[in-house]
Amino acid sequence: MVEDDPALRRMYRMVLSFAGFNVIEAEDGLSALQHLDDRAPDLVILDLMLPTVSGFIVQQEIAAHARTRDIPVVVVTGSEMNLDDLPVPYVLRKPVSPDQLVNTVQSCLGYGTGLRS
Repeated sequence: MVEDDPALRRMYRMVLSFAGFNVIEAEDGLSALQHLDDRAPDLVILDLMLPTVSGFIVQQEIAAHARTRDIPVVVVTGSEMNLDDLPVPYVLRKPVSPDQLVNTVQSCLGYGTGLRS
């Protein structure tokens, strides 16, 4: 999970951990890329507006490498920009409820590439 807001990161971690998921956290895009070099996760929850390296760059890096290109990316953003062309299975607009987050992760992991919600 890549989120620069500590309160949101804590909430996402608690909700996903309670739902049975193992959560690895990154507070910025650079940390996220370093984590991806160490270990490829099953799924990435990604904020787009991040310090150091933007979420757009992180998503592009994930898609560009054979080891990570099949990892589903769930974008969770407060941005109002049109993201219809962003090649990810889900885009969630903040605020995101705990149930919405867990259901999206479960759906994404259960069905691979789903439809955007």
